[in-house]
Amino acid sequence: MNSNDTNTTDGTPRVTPRLDLVGIVTSDLTASLAFYRRLGLDFPAGAEDLPHVEATLPGGLRVAFDTEETVRSFAPDWRAVPGAGRIGLAFHCGTPAGVDAVYEELVAAGYRSELKPFDAVWGQRYATVLDPDGNGADLFAPLPS
Repeated sequence: MNSNDTNTTDGTPRVTPRLDLVGIVTSDLTASLAFYRRLGLDFPAGAEDLPHVEATLPGGLRVAFDTEETVRSFAPDWRAVPGAGRIGLAFHCGTPAGVDAVYEELVAAGYRSELKPFDAVWGQRYATVLDPDGNGADLFAPLPS
């Protein structure tokens, strides 16, 4: 429990949730894993044949991919909305030139651009490429001061 935690009105401790897993629903697991491998996520060989796949990032945050069929197994009324992104992830690319390089590599590999690299007013080089399901993969790095 964190030092910021307080008690509820009945005296039981209140737990502060922390982000532990980012989940993405995918219609094509093989294509999604290929895309995110290019961004440095590590998945075991053969992961394309599984209904649920996870990668643990440094620091312990996990990114999970579930097929549409897996989601329907526990939420039978769930349905995909064509063309609608299902989540966005942001990838720190180290430097502004790193943003440009990763963007160019992904677009050259056939992935669709949503935002070409630009210098954002909030002090970052920023771009967005869409994964195979239309989710935004934001690429960013701080601009020099």
